[in-house]
Amino acid sequence: MAFDYQNIKKDFPLLQTKMNGKPLVFLDSAASSQKPRRVIDAFEDYYRCRNANIHRGAYRLSYEATDLYDTTRTKMASFLNAPESESIIFTRNTTESLNIIAYSWAMNNLKAGDEILTSELEHHSNLVPWMMVARRTGAVLKHLPLTADGKYDYARLDSVLTSKTKLVTLAHMSNALGTIHDIQTLSERAHAVGALFSVDGAQGACHLPVDVQKINCDFYSLSAHKMLGPTGVGVLYGRRSLLEGMEPFLGGGDMILTVQKDSFKPAELPMKFEAGTPNIAGVVAFAIAIEYLKSIGLENIHQHEQQVVKYAIDEMGRIPGITLFGTNDMNARGGVVSFNVDGVHPHDVGSILDEEGIAVRAGHHCCEPFMRSHDISGTVRASFYLDNGPEDVDALVSGLKRVKQIFHKS
Repeated sequence: MAFDYQNIKKDFPLLQTKMNGKPLVFLDSAASSQKPRRVIDAFEDYYRCRNANIHRGAYRLSYEATDLYDTTRTKMASFLNAPESESIIFTRNTTESLNIIAYSWAMNNLKAGDEILTSELEHHSNLVPWMMVARRTGAVLKHLPLTADGKYDYARLDSVLTSKTKLVTLAHMSNALGTIHDIQTLSERAHAVGALFSVDGAQGACHLPVDVQKINCDFYSLSAHKMLGPTGVGVLYGRRSLLEGMEPFLGGGDMILTVQKDSFKPAELPMKFEAGTPNIAGVVAFAIAIEYLKSIGLENIHQHEQQVVKYAIDEMGRIPGITLFGTNDMNARGGVVSFNVDGVHPHDVGSILDEEGIAVRAGHHCCEPFMRSHDISGTVRASFYLDNGPEDVDALVSGLKRVKQIFHKS
């Protein structure tokens, strides 16, 4: 493979270690990616050399910390091609970003009979907040049908997208199956009926180039920890006109312009939605992760992942008793392979692979409605990223053969 993943892997300290006495084969980046040394160094450097609160200190350290924090916002705006940095809100994670939309926009704008369109393939973070909105407002939650291979069924979109639809909220890429969805088409269809369009980009932004102006989405949510950055940092991109009309999500310091004894006036964007002291070190280090991804190129990362995933599907398909989930259309797949071994519980598969130094995810992947609809308790998920190569697939295949030997599966 022309993509120099082996050299990239050297940038990740944890990938040079062992797990259970075996070289670590990390196949769980969809849950949380590993961090390059330079991101770890930036996090540590903040606390060692620049630790101060932002926006309020009248001294040099605070000015420096504020500048670094705000620089990350500018870099994220560029990364998403957002029209302005003020439309970038820092949160804790994708979950919080989606909840801001639910509480600050949906709770105040939806009424009984209005419809929210999502799907059973969504992560719980893009399901539960809308269930809570429906309970509170009387809005109706509807689900976009899926095709047999786990794509959104665009042919049946008209059956669920109506003039009553006020919000369409769907994923850029499925965390359970790795399906990449045509979000630009979905955006166009949502806006055609007057609905807003929100994208859960937790899996999309780390694997694919994102242009929020081209997508023409109203909201896009993501997490730093899935894209080489620290935990505890998320981003909500919102259309400025919507963010300005929304109520603050949290009240307290930094999110106010003025406070009277019995009233307050919120600050301008983006501070309106960033109450209290944020994860400054995490945001500062996130800037380095953004630079790292841009230096390699998201399109290059995506093409590499497609090659690795195709190799994995081909090799795993040669093992009897392996059930693979998701589409065979490689143009609609990201770096995830979800599968089961016939007659073996996913957790048992994960435990045996762990003994071989292979880290995978096992369970319903916060996608329980989809698993229930397929009458399974969950799957084993191997997720690949820019630091994985064919030898990691070979290790996985070897581990699966050992699973079958242990359980005497032919």
